[in-house]
Amino acid sequence: MHAMPADLRKALAADRAASAMWRDITPLAKNEWICWTISVKTPETRKEHVARVVSELKDGMRRPCCWPGCMHRTDKPLSPSQKFVLSRSNR
Repeated sequence: MHAMPADLRKALAADRAASAMWRDITPLAKNEWICWTISVKTPETRKEHVARVVSELKDGMRRPCCWPGCMHRTDKPLSPSQKFVLSRSNR
């Protein structure tokens, strides 16, 4: 499981509705959001992801859309879609 990054914690604390939704989702869903947020290459993209977490939680989304999931988990093997994404990013 990923630790909550300070920038995401601050953004969630600043929005009551997003914070309430965050408390309502499962630990696995929280981990997915955190991983999605920290698995970017640039600070600009990270800022966009942090803002999208807040916005999408407020819209009722419980997991990041169109993302293959946390590739850092050790409790299960990588799915075929995760392997595909990794193969494309290693080029």
